[in-house]
Amino acid sequence: MSFKIDRGLFKYDFIDHHAILCVPVDADVKEIRKRYLQIARRLHPDSNLTESAAQKQLGNELLSKLVNPAYEKLYGDRTHAEYIVILSQIGKRLAQESSSVTLNTDLARQLAQAPNVDHFYKSAIAKLAQTQYDSLEQALQVIAQVSELNLVYLMRSAGKLSTASPPPAQPKVQSGLPQSNTLPEPAPPKEDSIVEQYVRRAQSLIDKNQFAQAKVELQDALKLEPKNSRCHSLIAMVYLKQNQLKMAKIHFDNALKLDPNDVTALQWKPKIDKALGLQPSDHKVTSSPNNKDKQPDKSGSGGLFGGLFGGKKK
Repeated sequence: MSFKIDRGLFKYDFIDHHAILCVPVDADVKEIRKRYLQIARRLHPDSNLTESAAQKQLGNELLSKLVNPAYEKLYGDRTHAEYIVILSQIGKRLAQESSSVTLNTDLARQLAQAPNVDHFYKSAIAKLAQTQYDSLEQALQVIAQVSELNLVYLMRSAGKLSTASPPPAQPKVQSGLPQSNTLPEPAPPKEDSIVEQYVRRAQSLIDKNQFAQAKVELQDALKLEPKNSRCHSLIAMVYLKQNQLKMAKIHFDNALKLDPNDVTALQWKPKIDKALGLQPSDHKVTSSPNNKDKQPDKSGSGGLFGGLFGGKKK
């Protein structure tokens, strides 16, 4: 399914990611992330158990084709800065062509005449955000309405969004060499996915023994990818560190259902089962060069935490 929107900034062959998330064009990354998580919880098929299969499919497509790309564009430092520069340029162009701009909604026309532009604009955006994805069939119309508000706001503010500087210019080819002999620019490094960013931050927090914060990061990640075995395994380790063995067991079980060769889960789940008085599971580590050092802890010292944590209590 393809989604076509032909109003607001979309009329200018521009994808209005702010309208898709229904956040103001000057929203900071914290506000963008908060809004994205609200939408993702609404649209993810695992969060809508009472809806029909068609509704779940539509929600999943809105999430994967519109919402996720919008968040990736606005949340990354480099991509966000580039995007804001383009928005500012569009705003300046709109200010020069304001007499030819046609508005389709009363709300956009009211914003065009409002004495307090910022207050009216942000109040209108906040109100639309409350129900933006309540009706999935109407979601594109709401996005178009928000994009019209963005258009008017940019036109009236003449594109003055932020002091973000444009990306550095590409180096010029030296005049003494033919262009065919110049080395190509290296491709930019691929950015981590959103969930991978959560996992990386969580791992860093675990290394610093900041388990509560790590758990929040992993819970956010699991809201987006409930079937990510790595997230289940990591959050199980967090619960284990916090001595919440039953919760650790639940997530290690989930990790092994999703990836029967998850080394961390295979190492620790039998120990948790034993501590809880349960029968050990039959999971075995598949032969691998990395598994030769992952033998069960037979030292008998340090209790449940003897192997991985070196017997130190946190």
